[in-house]
Amino acid sequence: MGWIGLDLGTQSVRAVLADAKGQVLSRAARPLTSHRDGVRHEQDPQEWLTAVDAVLAEVGTRGVDGIAICSTSGTFLLTDRSGRAVTPALMYDDARAAARREQIVDADPDRWAISMQPTWALPKILDLDLTDRRVAHSADFVAARLVGGPVATDTSHALKSGYDLVAESWPTAAFGKLGLPLEAFPEVVRPGAELGRTPDGIPVFAGMTDGCAAQIAAGALAPGAWNSVLGTTLVLKGVSVDLISDPTGAVYSHRHPDGGWLPGGASSSGAGVLTELLPGADLDALDHAAHPVDAVTYPLTKTGERFPFVAPQAERFTLGNTPDELHTYSAVLQGVAFVERLAFEHLERLGADPVRSVSLTGGATRSGYWNQLRADVLGVPVELPAVPDPAYGMAVLAASGGHDLAGTARRMVRVDRVLEPRGERLDDLYGDFVAELDRRGYRG
Repeated sequence: MGWIGLDLGTQSVRAVLADAKGQVLSRAARPLTSHRDGVRHEQDPQEWLTAVDAVLAEVGTRGVDGIAICSTSGTFLLTDRSGRAVTPALMYDDARAAARREQIVDADPDRWAISMQPTWALPKILDLDLTDRRVAHSADFVAARLVGGPVATDTSHALKSGYDLVAESWPTAAFGKLGLPLEAFPEVVRPGAELGRTPDGIPVFAGMTDGCAAQIAAGALAPGAWNSVLGTTLVLKGVSVDLISDPTGAVYSHRHPDGGWLPGGASSSGAGVLTELLPGADLDALDHAAHPVDAVTYPLTKTGERFPFVAPQAERFTLGNTPDELHTYSAVLQGVAFVERLAFEHLERLGADPVRSVSLTGGATRSGYWNQLRADVLGVPVELPAVPDPAYGMAVLAASGGHDLAGTARRMVRVDRVLEPRGERLDDLYGDFVAELDRRGYRG
């Protein structure tokens, strides 16, 4: 007995096979390539299929009880009516249709004036000819290959294509104003719903986006528990009983498969700035030597911030002196921790449950110093899950079969370590950092 989770990432396809106790039985990965040209970013969907075939063959599907798939939020392609790809995959950060955002907002200002972002899928969909074509998100396309025909999408992947999560329907009136034919959009089901079966009889369940998958892998599925994913950028995901409304547009929510909501946001800041500021540096050596410094860097790699505030004009800055690599490194780590703290404060002001624990996932968890610093700055315990992979989160979702995901996660998700805060919150420097954001007008 076991379940497979598939993660269609930007750089690779990953598979994890786990049993009912959460033990990882096998795993596999295959690389992916993508093509960037200015604001355009594409992948060949055939590469997904080839990679998925390879990882499934490696982990093995004999005796498997179910498969679920996650992919990058907002990545899609167009298919013909039989499900064959007729366009490349337009990636989650492709901004080719940014000028369409205003047209979309004009069609339904109450719905999209705040939430719609120029890199979401809907502006790009509006820019394409949908005649005799269908929209398919990455996970939908792969699931269709596994079951042998077009499938429904899930509420999570459908969000950035314009799906109304409250009404649980495509916005018919707004799509009519935009000239978007409803028949081009897939049926939408809740995550965990069965989409069909493979020729071998394995159920394929509707998945979620990669950020939600990481949240499941972290077991952060109850109010007050949060998952913080830190890699190139910082993404927070939590749980709320009621939908959290954010007039700034920084916070958006997915539906919780068990009911309720999964609020969160994606910052433009994160660990990516380290490679820009410290090219060629020995980051492991710097991490071993790192210590609190009287300096902080707001860690943006490019202009613009999305969360915990929306500021298209935001730019990187440093307060204090960074005379060497070690100070530069420590100032960046403190800046990310401060953005994270500010994000949680913003969420609590909007009505989210007070933070009682944070599960840390993402590539930055390799830094033991940074993990402890984040616990100190947040002032709450941080947990390091044993298997933080989004693919593992999809294995957990498949195991739930659409019923009691939180309970399934409690049985399967294990915590490797817990780091308690030491009371060193760097409050004075944090106050200076927030004041500088306000002085520059970034927080509105």
